[in-house]
Amino acid sequence: MFRIENDAASNFGRLTRRDCMRVGFLGLGGLTLGQLAKLQAQGVAETRDTSVILLFAHGGPSHLETYDLKPDAPDDIRGPYMPRQTSVAGMQICEHLPKHARVANRFSLIRSCTHDEADHFAGHRRFLSGYGQLKPGTGYESYYPQVGAVANRYLRASQPGLPTALAVGGVVVNGPDYASGISEGFYSGIHRVPIVQRSLPDASLRVEPQRFDDRLALSRQLDVMRRDLDARGTMEMMDASQRQAIEVLTSGAARRAFDISQEDPRIRQRYGDGYGQEVLVARRLVEAGVRFVTVCDRGNGPGSAAHNWDDHAVNWDMLTAMNARLPRYDHIVATLIDDLFERGLSERVLLIVTGEFGRTPRLERMNERIGRDHWPSAMSILVSGGGMRMGQVIGSTTRYGERPRERPLDPHDFLATVYHHLGIDHTAQHTDPTGRPHALARGDVIREMY
Repeated sequence: MFRIENDAASNFGRLTRRDCMRVGFLGLGGLTLGQLAKLQAQGVAETRDTSVILLFAHGGPSHLETYDLKPDAPDDIRGPYMPRQTSVAGMQICEHLPKHARVANRFSLIRSCTHDEADHFAGHRRFLSGYGQLKPGTGYESYYPQVGAVANRYLRASQPGLPTALAVGGVVVNGPDYASGISEGFYSGIHRVPIVQRSLPDASLRVEPQRFDDRLALSRQLDVMRRDLDARGTMEMMDASQRQAIEVLTSGAARRAFDISQEDPRIRQRYGDGYGQEVLVARRLVEAGVRFVTVCDRGNGPGSAAHNWDDHAVNWDMLTAMNARLPRYDHIVATLIDDLFERGLSERVLLIVTGEFGRTPRLERMNERIGRDHWPSAMSILVSGGGMRMGQVIGSTTRYGERPRERPLDPHDFLATVYHHLGIDHTAQHTDPTGRPHALARGDVIREMY
């Protein structure tokens, strides 16, 4: 997989032949104008300048410690925190999210999403494609295309030289790089969302003429290679991905989007270093015209062993992990929300903050540590912008947070809402390799959001 590491500026200027081949085989998403016109003629994609940022908290954040506290529950249920009143009447969240509380009129909470996959990557598959099925021959990939790959297939960036979709930062699982929502499922590999790895300080796409000539020579070599490839979508993937690789390498639009040195220093300071810069890059990408960007929230923090949101007591102490991560999480989410509204992006950019599921109502206790297990029966999702109604809570859970009490929603309903925002007909059928048709999403647009 093509990777841009911390020294992204030098990496862009010194891409190796192997890197270019990775770009060539993986693709940077999107369609040709002719392909897009064909899809639009079929009524699948509308012409709409909208984008999505998916801030994904891999591991499954506890709804009971973030957005759906149960202060009146017994000690073995309610957890260590108390609720805080937000700027929206009747909306309470964790006491350690004061910046969230201030901007609550700029987001809405969905508290009643529920599904049936308790494994992490089955949860990824179920929540981000609507279906939980595993792709044969992989350890965690979705058989059904996930939301980023769907955007890649049916949309294109709003200006030339930009990819349709990108993942900024990844999750390392058993060795391979992985991020949320990127899997192409049974689509051609051209629709897979590429991962831009780690933060991107002052990144640029400078390519010296000699190196560009080398890339053109490599392109000619790949043209020879493609005669030996099979005809099951591989040649199509090679052709389009080569064109997009060279276009992105030489595009002023991409260079400007990645180059955060062009950002107001006060804005850069607001986001902070490291992870904050990744989120800032995500904002710059959608502002430039990228249609779908996913960013991994790693769930770590100072003094904690946590490296994601998988808060089992056997892994680490959830209280220590939450105390370490919540101040940064609170700051980043509120900063991004404010930035999107202040820059006039809140109508066209939809921010989604979520994980793959919630956590068990009953606390685990082990060696003086507390934790919670996987719990897909109830989860909370934060949504902001997208021209939707803000400052509301949609749905509720039962007394102890076990399952929805009001307005149960399936991931298919959530995906239908996201596709509607992007101008993609969620009822459109895509056909798997066996010839069976499947709806992009089998749910309904969440009416409360409009």
